[in-house]
Amino acid sequence: MRCDITPGGVFPDYALPDHTGSVHTLGELQGRDPLVLMLSRGHFCPAEHQHHRDLAAFQCKVAVAHTRMVTISTDDHHTLNEFRTSVGAYWTFLSDPERIVQKDLAIQEYTDPVHDPMIPHTLVLKPRLVIHSVYNGYWFWGRPTVDDLWLDLRAATREIRPDWDLSAPELREAWAAGDWTLFYGYDRRSLGAATEGRSREAADGS
Repeated sequence: MRCDITPGGVFPDYALPDHTGSVHTLGELQGRDPLVLMLSRGHFCPAEHQHHRDLAAFQCKVAVAHTRMVTISTDDHHTLNEFRTSVGAYWTFLSDPERIVQKDLAIQEYTDPVHDPMIPHTLVLKPRLVIHSVYNGYWFWGRPTVDDLWLDLRAATREIRPDWDLSAPELREAWAAGDWTLFYGYDRRSLGAATEGRSREAADGS
């Protein structure tokens, strides 16, 4: 792996076609949320299927936690769709048959000249693609478990969300003053819209 791909560094903002053929950058897919990024061997690998099935069982929790997942594979478009469907994944898969990522990051798995895959890695990225953690999955036990990812995402989210601890006096004061810039989900809404939403929830009994 390239020497700058370490915690605290910034992951390259690759632009690749997804499983529908639409091109996206990683930054676009991430938005302002944490991102779990899988650099995958591809559909041929049983270890990849197992790891992605584990992640598929985790994806509902990832979604409610305002977190994203993306897989990059050297599979072509047709094989990529088979891979995504076979593991039950709903997140975005990106296709890189030209091995742009493999070459740029120097992660060619040279022990498999038949498939010429990437050495599989899983990364947890904070917003703006800042690297929080990196796992080398050449051996299956090197890959993160769901528990590993939960701990990483907890730590990363604590760092990036100013409203992590609502008991902080400065947060309550900011909210009371109508300054919602520190509150995720409210920071892009007007005071009137949020107040209306709270009133509607109270009326509905929710």
